[in-house]
Amino acid sequence: MKILVTNDDGINAPGIKALSNALASIADVIVIAPEKERSAIGHGITMHKPLRVNEVPWEKPINKGLAINGTPADCVKLGLDALLNEPPCLVISGINWGENLGTDVLYSGTVSGAIEGCINGFSSIAVSLTAKKDLDFTFAAKFTKRLAQLIINHNLPAGTMLNVNIPSIPTNEIKGVVVTRLGRRRYTNTISLRRDPRGRNYYWLAGEVENIDQAKDTDIGAINKGYISITPLQLDLTDHCFIKEIKNYLPFLWPDQENI
Repeated sequence: MKILVTNDDGINAPGIKALSNALASIADVIVIAPEKERSAIGHGITMHKPLRVNEVPWEKPINKGLAINGTPADCVKLGLDALLNEPPCLVISGINWGENLGTDVLYSGTVSGAIEGCINGFSSIAVSLTAKKDLDFTFAAKFTKRLAQLIINHNLPAGTMLNVNIPSIPTNEIKGVVVTRLGRRRYTNTISLRRDPRGRNYYWLAGEVENIDQAKDTDIGAINKGYISITPLQLDLTDHCFIKEIKNYLPFLWPDQENI
């Protein structure tokens, strides 16, 4: 039984090491991760340069990881199609350094690593710790192992993955686990205009988070109240509720079209 582990913080990040070492007690763990940080790269894949694989020493019982000069989605795609000698029972991306809440999932390399597993028909989980400093992945790794055991036994529906966020607070202060929907957030003041030593302008993406929807049933609301958030995400982005209404516009767009 194999679990494929990736991330977007890079193969030397402490989160992926804590996760893979915890999972090694329940499965044969294969670590395939970017050679350097690829945060906020979304679901980019590499089409215009070669992908190279380098072995990286690892702690026992895993012994080695595989570093790829690509994105998290590249790592999962390459692992599934070329590097693994048998299919994994589970794909896990993380543990990320910092949260992936609400609309962050559209930017996140961590979530995209899990989405790539889901696209290929495998149960997949993305895991993030909501810390930016004083990082301790011990509890998050143990919790993810428990969740992994559950998913291995029951599987996820086709086209669905789990996005998990764990609050970075003392374990005895975590109130429990809730199943949530995505909240909404955006980033304000995102563009910083700067000038280089030669007097040329350049721009730096930064920004401050603004939570627009942080109701109690959202992932943002759950984290704010000290709960672990588990959000099922699906590949189908179709707005099914709007389909019927938008069909009413079709006669104006193409008057002679027959109904299909």
